[in-house]
Amino acid sequence: MILIGSFLLALPISSADGIAVPYIDALFMATTSTCVTGLVTLPTFSTWSVFGQIVILILIQVGGLGVVTIMTGLMLLLNKKLGIGDRLLIQDAFNLNTMSGLVKFVKNVLFGTLIIEGIGALLYMLVFIPEFGAKGIWISVFNSVSAFCNAGIDIIAENSLCNYAANPLINAVTSALIILGGIGYIVWWDVLRVLKSRSPRNRKIFRHLTLHSKVALTVTATLILVGAILIFIFEYDNPLTIGEMNLFDKIQVSFFQSVTTRTAGFASVPQENLTNASVAVSLLLMLIGGSPVGTAGGIKTVTVAILICSAFATIRNKNSASLFGRRISDDSVKKSVAVVVMFLGICAISTVLILATSDASAIDVFYETVSATATVGLSRNFTASLNAFGKIIIIVTMYFGRVGPISLAVALGRKNESQNVISEPTEDTSIG
Repeated sequence: MILIGSFLLALPISSADGIAVPYIDALFMATTSTCVTGLVTLPTFSTWSVFGQIVILILIQVGGLGVVTIMTGLMLLLNKKLGIGDRLLIQDAFNLNTMSGLVKFVKNVLFGTLIIEGIGALLYMLVFIPEFGAKGIWISVFNSVSAFCNAGIDIIAENSLCNYAANPLINAVTSALIILGGIGYIVWWDVLRVLKSRSPRNRKIFRHLTLHSKVALTVTATLILVGAILIFIFEYDNPLTIGEMNLFDKIQVSFFQSVTTRTAGFASVPQENLTNASVAVSLLLMLIGGSPVGTAGGIKTVTVAILICSAFATIRNKNSASLFGRRISDDSVKKSVAVVVMFLGICAISTVLILATSDASAIDVFYETVSATATVGLSRNFTASLNAFGKIIIIVTMYFGRVGPISLAVALGRKNESQNVISEPTEDTSIG
């Protein structure tokens, strides 16, 4: 998808002025779109023609839903039966525990996505059509897909959504799309399942959810709320961000910053103007990211929750960690450790390589690489200044950030059939 997209974007027809953009920039744009990251070396709204924007939107949609989901949808549309290999691929892609109901699950994902993106586009039109006329329809559709897929790419202006920082509708719709896309499809259907099975008198929805849904919803809500409060405090008197705004606008901008750092990438305030404390909070939120089996990136909420609980269980000398009255399996802990180590390793390597080949400040580079690894798309106005080597590093970082940790977790999910008859001797080492 990236190679096909880069070829199409490198054609003169994809450029707004009819002059083909350098291939490295076309490749960068194809990668950031397919990996739903949002970092761009050239302004999206002024660089690409309508054809180029359509290519970008298709790449975002495919990247957000996943190639497996799109290909399965096409097979179902052509009335082709899914073989056992196809079903195993779908099961692995969505990290499901059963093979029953896979076709229905994929259909629900596709229809659910189209419905939510459609509603988001209609709500955006209330603002963009009066402002841009008929072009506002295309802007609304593009923004809705980009927000739901947590891509953070827009065709409105060079400064993302900064012009709409005080617009409640734009903030609310964008935040809702980001959260719904990032919470994960499994949580969607689990909540709907409980709602359908509960009687009107018994609406204790949360207690009947699966452990995965409980963790994803709890951690997501906690991170958004705590992040918003901290950003509100740290930016309250900052005249370059929210210092000159009224109280309501300060609250909604702080909330939006907390939400968008969950791998969405839209900016309502210039990231380079944030205080150092807010930068630290944003980096942490970007690293954690969204929830598994959704459109978001990052280490993921469930992964972090498992590691924290495992650490506290070790401190308290407990044999195993537990969440919401359920014991966490050792395999889940091992997978979580592997994902975090690989994720941080990708981020560290790319940071060192860019620092070694540029004169940029460390905080700008680290913000960029974390954003690329977690497929966020927020930048401290640094992406456009990348040299050719830096662009290649970010391209590779975005690719592995989107594919690497997830693929590793799926691979570790398969048990190794060739077990050694004789295991190595055990020896303790000093820890901590």
